[in-house]
Amino acid sequence: MPGLCTRATAAGTGTRQKYLLVQKTGAQKNVGLIQLNRPKALNALCEGLMAELRRALEAMESDPEVGAIVLTGSEKAFAAGADIKEMQNKTFQENYNSGFLAGWDKVSVVRKPIIAAVNGYALGGGCELAMMCDIIYAGEKAQFGQPEILLGTIPGAGGTQRLTRAVGKSLAMEMVLTGDRISAKEAKEAGLVSKVYPVEKLLDAAIACAEKIASNSKLVAAMAKESVNAAFETTLTEGNRTEKRLFYATFATNDRKEGMTAFVEKRKANFTDS
Repeated sequence: MPGLCTRATAAGTGTRQKYLLVQKTGAQKNVGLIQLNRPKALNALCEGLMAELRRALEAMESDPEVGAIVLTGSEKAFAAGADIKEMQNKTFQENYNSGFLAGWDKVSVVRKPIIAAVNGYALGGGCELAMMCDIIYAGEKAQFGQPEILLGTIPGAGGTQRLTRAVGKSLAMEMVLTGDRISAKEAKEAGLVSKVYPVEKLLDAAIACAEKIASNSKLVAAMAKESVNAAFETTLTEGNRTEKRLFYATFATNDRKEGMTAFVEKRKANFTDS
């Protein structure tokens, strides 16, 4: 499959859907890998693709073997945006009555950690999709942008909200009002991206990070993700309250007991909670 590196391909051929390639990868097969696969449209996010993505995420959410998920596209494009041809003739009434784009939020509410491995274009809906993930790794040629203003509209799937929280008001405002793109290097400097890698090494790096996450307690990882998201979405007081509540809750888990016991006994922990 073009765009999937040797490490991922070696894990198996996966399940080919109309718009996605889905498989489990990593040495322990504990990483879910989803590749957007609509190459002729630069992985433009049509309704069919997003419906498949929701189903794939639901399946991985319920799979006890999967501890983390990697979402990627091709070397040319993570996703170049929403499908403009699909939106072109929509009306306000249609969008309002159907809750257009509301289903995209599924990505942001998955409890298992998701890493976006972004090569090439991540524009409009593609940038929004990457920002719904928990960690963004970028290839050195990646480009991020919210060019909706050039089409006479604004971002509609969190672009004005998540981008502002990630990079600050000034840069977000500049990107949204001009439609200008930023490079992977600029995205890392602004705090949008965690790490930048050579194009050919990006997916391996994202999978390695996902394997590291998946080796920890799945239950506690979900709690940690919830707590960090509280910092992103709530006040400091409410975030600290959430953190304390979840910290206390870890003491009701077998994995907290096992982790601390293993540390005292100087051995590797064997986490079992899922």
